[in-house]
Amino acid sequence: MSWGGGPEEIFLSTSLASYLDRKLLILLRDGRKLMGLLRSFDQFANAVLEGACERVIVGDLYCDIPLGLYVIRGENVVLIGELDLEKEELPQHMTRVSAAEIKRAQKAEREATDLKGSMRKRMEFLDMD
Repeated sequence: MSWGGGPEEIFLSTSLASYLDRKLLILLRDGRKLMGLLRSFDQFANAVLEGACERVIVGDLYCDIPLGLYVIRGENVVLIGELDLEKEELPQHMTRVSAAEIKRAQKAEREATDLKGSMRKRMEFLDMD
């Protein structure tokens, strides 16, 4: 199989170079979702996003928290994808809320998850195998 070029062409086609100056969604190991324009990157997938924001989604609520110029360490990146600017970003049933409201919703969701976990632990004695 012939690539029609040197190893440099193969490297550039598989690198982040094709995403420069494009709006990306980056999923991090801790579950955060960041969006912004890719301005720079290096061989370790460390990336610089301009106009970055963190998209927080809780149920049908969402909020884009502005971060500005943001540096992302490559080892924290799980997924990188280009956003289609022609399409609607979110389904229409989603409601945009303020940062304070989304923080309250996150806290309530976390408390509900913790309560569910503690109830499950209390009921473990009922598991009869």
